[in-house]
Amino acid sequence: MTLFYQTSTWSSQPQPEEKTIETWKHAADKSNWRITQLPNGFFQTEIKYPDKEDSWQDVTRRETVEGAESAIDGSVNHYQRKLDYVSGPKVVKTFK
Repeated sequence: MTLFYQTSTWSSQPQPEEKTIETWKHAADKSNWRITQLPNGFFQTEIKYPDKEDSWQDVTRRETVEGAESAIDGSVNHYQRKLDYVSGPKVVKTFK
């Protein structure tokens, strides 16, 4: 059996720009999100970006507040995982 491995530093796809990483950090913070109720009774999740004055951007619509909060939690987790991967590979298991 032949084992192939790389001894140099990790380099994969191009790393995202710093502005993109800052946007991910902002989206990963739940305090930058809110839920509003629409006239039709649905609930809308919105995020406020720092570069836009008093402007909330709508993201999703859900039938319940719980569904809307779950969507926000999913988005926060998604952006947190993106930030985790930017730092490179992480060890998930070692063997003795």
